[in-house]
Amino acid sequence: MAKSLRSKWKRKMRAEKRKKNAPKELARLKQALNLDKKGEAVMTDMQEIATVVPADKIKKADEDMAEGEGDDGKMDMDSKRNKKTLLDEHGQYPAWMSQRQAKKLKGKRTTKKGSQGKKKKGLAW
Repeated sequence: MAKSLRSKWKRKMRAEKRKKNAPKELARLKQALNLDKKGEAVMTDMQEIATVVPADKIKKADEDMAEGEGDDGKMDMDSKRNKKTLLDEHGQYPAWMSQRQAKKLKGKRTTKKGSQGKKKKGLAW
C-alpha cells in the first residue's frame, strides 16, 4: 500500500531533511545535557531542575520500608464509602465515575425501593 510514487518521494525528502538537521539536533542535544564542554553532564545545573538523590540512599530506604513498617502495601482509600453503592457519607459518587454509571446505579437503588410497594398492572384472566 505504501509503494506509490508520492509516498516514495515523501520518504526520500524526509531522509534528506534528517541528514540536513542531524548536526543541529546533535548540538542541541549536547547543549541540553551540557556535554559540549567537558564531556560529562554538570550536576549543579540538574540540581536546579530536580532533586538529585544517590541510588544507595533510595535502596536503603526501600529496604527499611520492606523490613520495618507493616504497611502491607494497601492504598489509603475512603473507608466511609459504601462498597455496594459506591456512595460516600455525603451521598456523592467517586470522581472517576462517569455520569452515565452514576445514573445507572441510582436507577438500581430506586427500583429496589419502589418495587416493594407497587404492583404491576396487567390483564387478569
